[in-house]
Amino acid sequence: MSSFMLICCVVNMGDASKALKVARKHGARGGTISIGRGTIQNRILEFFGLNEMRKEIITMIVEEELSSGVLLGLCDEMQFHKPHHGIAFSYPVSQFIGSINTVEAAPSSIEVKSGVYKIIHVIVDKGRGEDVVEVACSAGARGGTIVNARGAGIHEVQKLFSIEIEPEKEEVFIIVKAEIKDAIVEAIREKMQIDEPGKGILFVIDINEVYGLHKDS
Repeated sequence: MSSFMLICCVVNMGDASKALKVARKHGARGGTISIGRGTIQNRILEFFGLNEMRKEIITMIVEEELSSGVLLGLCDEMQFHKPHHGIAFSYPVSQFIGSINTVEAAPSSIEVKSGVYKIIHVIVDKGRGEDVVEVACSAGARGGTIVNARGAGIHEVQKLFSIEIEPEKEEVFIIVKAEIKDAIVEAIREKMQIDEPGKGILFVIDINEVYGLHKDS
């Protein structure tokens, strides 16, 4: 049984098709492109160290043995080593749903590099995403991505990471250093009242590999 990784790539508007072509060249079979927007902090446009507001987000499921090659290929050809060009990261997948069957992946042989970066995911009602990012930044985050299901032109319920997100919801994901994760999670939990019914969902994921984050990110 094969094991799989989920690769997420965030690029400037108009670059997603090129990035997907690069990923396919290095072994990916395809991906999904969504539209996101960056956030503002201290009057400077902040988006994981990128300075453009509108972003394209590509998500791809690839075999574990191909994931590092796909990431390195994206980093090289999309020049993620340069500021403002994009980021890419990966983490293990234990389950994914295809067009016909649900596939249970074999346990990943890759040890997640916990202790470096985490992803904080928050799903809230439409219009509250900016509030989530503001709270996160007040606790030490540098910015985040806000994704609206309608932004990709999909008018039905969208499944993202196996979670159904209705069009009136916003998903926020924030990459943070592990040492400040708890403070940011607690700030969002308290200020956004996540524990109350209907206020939202929050979960944290370990990142396996990440490219494109620069100094002080």
